[in-house]
Amino acid sequence: MISRPTIVAALAAAALALPIASLGQAPTTPISIGFVYVSPVGDAGWTSQHDRARKKMEAALAGKVTTHYVENVAEGPDAERVIREMAASGDKLIFTTSFGYMNPTLKVAQQFPNVKFEHATGYKTAPNMGTYNARFYEGRYLAGIVAGRMTKSNVAGYVAAFPIPEVVMGINAFTRGMRSVNPKAEVKVVWTSSWYDPGKERQAAETLVSQGADVLTHHTDSTAVVQAAEAKHVYAVAYHSDMAKYGPHAQLTAVTHVWDQYYIRVVKTVLDGTWKPDHVWGGLKEGMIEMAPFGAMVQKPVQDEMKKAEAAMIAGTLHPFDAPVKDNAGKLRLASGTLSDDALNKMDYYVEGVQGKLPSAK
Repeated sequence: MISRPTIVAALAAAALALPIASLGQAPTTPISIGFVYVSPVGDAGWTSQHDRARKKMEAALAGKVTTHYVENVAEGPDAERVIREMAASGDKLIFTTSFGYMNPTLKVAQQFPNVKFEHATGYKTAPNMGTYNARFYEGRYLAGIVAGRMTKSNVAGYVAAFPIPEVVMGINAFTRGMRSVNPKAEVKVVWTSSWYDPGKERQAAETLVSQGADVLTHHTDSTAVVQAAEAKHVYAVAYHSDMAKYGPHAQLTAVTHVWDQYYIRVVKTVLDGTWKPDHVWGGLKEGMIEMAPFGAMVQKPVQDEMKKAEAAMIAGTLHPFDAPVKDNAGKLRLASGTLSDDALNKMDYYVEGVQGKLPSAK
C-alpha cells in the first residue's frame, strides 16, 4: 500500500512539472488578423482577389490564425475608424487594401506600435508598417498586345477610377502594348472618380463604345465594363480577376492579381517573430500577376505573340517602359534605358497614343 504522504508528494511533483513541460510548446491561441476592403467582396474584382487570398492563407495556416474583414470601407476618416477598431480589439496584423488607406493606416500604426500593418499600393512605411504592390503594368502591356491585334477600329476604351500614378502607368502600359503591334492604335479614357460604382462604370463603357472603341478595359472594381462589352458586342480585357463568365463572348483575357502566397509568407514571419517592414513590388516573375486564359476568339498566333512577350518580361529582356518613351504631346520623357521604379511611381502624363489631357489627381 502506498502511503498518503507519498501520493500527495507525487501529485505535487506532477503539478509542478506541468508548466515546465509546457514552456517548449507553441502558443495554442491563434493570432487575429484583420483585412479592410474598399469595395464589396463579390465574386470578381479587386476586393474579391484579396478575399480569396485571405481564405487561402487562413486554410494554409489553419489553427495558427483567425481572420476577419470589413468591406466597403470608404477611404478617409471612416477607414481610420475601422483600422483603429481592429487594432484596439486585439488584431496583431492588419492588411489595408486600398491606396487611399495609406495615411489612415500610418496614423493608426503610430498609435499602436505593437500591432503590425501591411498597406497595399502605398509608399509610406513605419517601424510597424510595410507596403506591398503588384506590377500591374506588366500584365497591362501584355493585354495591350492582344487588344492591338484584335481591334478593328484601332480604338480601345479605358474606364479608370482616379488619376494616380498606379492607374496612369496601367493606361500607358496598355497603350504601349497595343502600339507595339499596331502603331495606329489609340486609347480613349473616361474617369469615374470612384473605385466601385457599377452604374458609372457601365455608362463610361457605353460612352467609349459610342466613340468608336471596339475593345474595352478598366481600372475599377466591378464587372460592369465586361458586362457592357458583352451587351455591346465588343471585346474586353478584364482587370483584377478573371471575369469571363460575365462576358463569355467579349473577354479576350484578363490581368489577374494573385495575393495568397504573399499573405502566407508575411503571416509566417509574424508567427515566427521575423517580420520587418518592407516595400514589396512583385510582378509576373514573382507570381503576383497572372494572365487569365484566352477567350476562344483569340487566334493562336496572337496567343503565341503575347506569351513570347511574357517570357521576355519574366527573363528581364523586355520592359513595358523601355526607351524611347514619349508623352502624347510629343515630349521625349526617356531617351535611353528603362524608366525607373521611382519614375513609374511618379508618372503624371499620358504616353503617345492616349487621347486627351490627364486630369489632376488632387
